[in-house]
Amino acid sequence: MADLPTAAVIRIAKANGAERVGSDAAAMLVQMAEEYIGQLAKEAEKLAAHAGRKTIKAEDVEMAGKKE
Repeated sequence: MADLPTAAVIRIAKANGAERVGSDAAAMLVQMAEEYIGQLAKEAEKLAAHAGRKTIKAEDVEMAGKKE
C-alpha cells in the first residue's frame, strides 16, 4: 500500500501540464515518487551522518538532490 495519496500526485501531474491521468499512470507515478523520496532520504541520511548528526536537515536533502 502506498503512503503518498494518489489524488495529490494527480494534482501535481495536472499542475505540470497533464490534462488527464489514468489510474494505472497515477499508481506508477506514486510508486516512482515514493522510490525517489526513499533514495533521496537515504542519501540525505548519509550526508547528515557525515556531518555528525542524526537529524536530516534541509541542506542535506538539497545536497542529496543535487547529487542525483
